[in-house]
Amino acid sequence: MTTLLTTADSAARRASAAPARRGSPAAIHVAGVSSAVPQWAEYVERAPGASLFHHPDWCDAVTRVFGHRPLHLIATRGGRTAGVLPLLEVNSRIGGRLHISVPYGTYGGLLADDDEVADALAAGAASLAEERSARVLELRSATARIATFETTSGYLSFVRSLPKEPDAVPAFLPKRARAAARHARDRDGVDIRHDAGQAKLVWELYCRSMRRLASLNYPYRFFAELLARLGDRAWVSVAWAGRRPVAGTISFVFRDTIMPYILGADERVRCDGAANLLYLSVMERAVRGGLRYFDYGRSRADNAGAVGFKKNQGFEPQPLGYQRYVPPGQHAPNLRPTNPRFALARRVWRRLPLVLTRPLGAWVARSIPG
Repeated sequence: MTTLLTTADSAARRASAAPARRGSPAAIHVAGVSSAVPQWAEYVERAPGASLFHHPDWCDAVTRVFGHRPLHLIATRGGRTAGVLPLLEVNSRIGGRLHISVPYGTYGGLLADDDEVADALAAGAASLAEERSARVLELRSATARIATFETTSGYLSFVRSLPKEPDAVPAFLPKRARAAARHARDRDGVDIRHDAGQAKLVWELYCRSMRRLASLNYPYRFFAELLARLGDRAWVSVAWAGRRPVAGTISFVFRDTIMPYILGADERVRCDGAANLLYLSVMERAVRGGLRYFDYGRSRADNAGAVGFKKNQGFEPQPLGYQRYVPPGQHAPNLRPTNPRFALARRVWRRLPLVLTRPLGAWVARSIPG
């Protein structure tokens, strides 16, 4: 830990609409190197509402691969950790300086023992954004918690409790999804293999899919870094049709939840239902491992294809409570794919060869931290 940043007194000046304070003031420190603060990891492992994206493992991987500056905030009270706010500074060639909690993550934002600590963390992050002339501070929270921050709409999550027995998983899925998985297995001979050694193969499939969707792929180094850090908390699964891989996913386990983070598929192979069977197999493995929840991750509300697929799997969308703070005199950039400024680039992207989109996508992703 390094500099003492703020206390609950500064939070009170910023958060006049916050609930009444209680307890002793919380001291907020900037932790520049997350590996130097093991208490952060310990706090995330036990805090309600925590996710892998709050963990030092995630934030260190992002820093090492993309080079974003760590500005993580740690709250202490009475000598013990009372809250954390993982935060990285992105110097985007497209959007300017951005403070995001956290880049490339489905979730993020602050974790705190109580409202006093939450307000102090938010005030500290707002002060940093102002001092460093950031255009925006983004908190990718599952639930909005800071009354004085703007809530941003447009993102949905999909989480569902898993059955208690692996044999119950097929019936857990709606009839249509169950039939698609069965057809892939019985009619097309699709076989699912769980093997961490196939991570590069999944990344190549993922790059194909991202090009087809006119979206940016992340570099393989990012996934290699995460797999090295997470060990058996990272699952690699591939659907094979004979000798040909047709779809694959990399999933992450955090506490009692499994989340498929990326999916890739080879559009040149017609194999309907391969993705259904792939996810069914991951669910069965999760149940065998004692996990309780399956999290399909986030989707943009306007992404009809992704939203429709997840709903057809029996998952109901829930709005995410993303929030942001725009410092005085600044204007938040619009880096969403639906921005009309990106329309031409997206049309061209689909036509480029993979030999270009893979390295170029990885480079541009540093400036558009999805």
